[in-house]
Amino acid sequence: MRGYFGIGVEGISKAMNVGSLLRSAHAFGASFMFTAAAVYPRAEGGRADTSDSEGHVPFYAFPDVASIVLPRGCTIVGVELVDDAIDLPSFCHPRQAAYVFGPERGSLSPEMVNKCKFLIRIPTRFSVNVGIAGAIVMYDRILNLGQHPNRPMRPGGPIDPLPEHVFGGPVIRRKMDEFRKSAPVKNHYGNKD
Repeated sequence: MRGYFGIGVEGISKAMNVGSLLRSAHAFGASFMFTAAAVYPRAEGGRADTSDSEGHVPFYAFPDVASIVLPRGCTIVGVELVDDAIDLPSFCHPRQAAYVFGPERGSLSPEMVNKCKFLIRIPTRFSVNVGIAGAIVMYDRILNLGQHPNRPMRPGGPIDPLPEHVFGGPVIRRKMDEFRKSAPVKNHYGNKD
C-alpha cells in the first residue's frame, strides 16, 4: 500500500485508552502517532500497549492543537460523530493522512475541526471506545487503499486473485540533462559565461 498514515488523539485523559489506540496503530502499520493537549498519566499508558508501540513507531506529544506539526502534504482527517461528517464506508482515504480522534466523553475542539480537511464518522448509534474507533478506521483504510481482491458476491464464494502487476517501460527524464554537461566556466567577474 502506498502512502502513509498517522493516528492522533486530542484531549485524551485515560491512559488505557491511549495505550489501546497506540497498540492498534502499531499493529495496522501507522507511520507515526501523536497526542494533542493530552492529560493522561503517560507512565500508565504502557499497561494497555503491550507491543511497546512508542519503541517502534515515532510518537509526538504536542502540548496543544496549535503546536501540531505534520509532514508536508499530510491531510488531517477528524473522526467525529456529527451529522455533517462523511460516513466511513463512503469515504475515500487520502494516501497521506493523519486521523485524529476526540477525547472520551467529548468532541474534537473547534480549533482541531478547523485543521481537518475532512470529518468522517463511523455509522454507529452512539460513540464507541477510542481504541475501537481507531481500529475500525485503520481497517477501513486497508480495505480502501490496500491491494486486496474484491470480496465474493456470496458467502463462501470464490475469491478472485489479484492480477499480477505489469511493469511499464523505463521512464527517461530529460530535465537534468543540461546539468550533466560540462561545468559552467566563471569569468573574471565571478559570473557564468
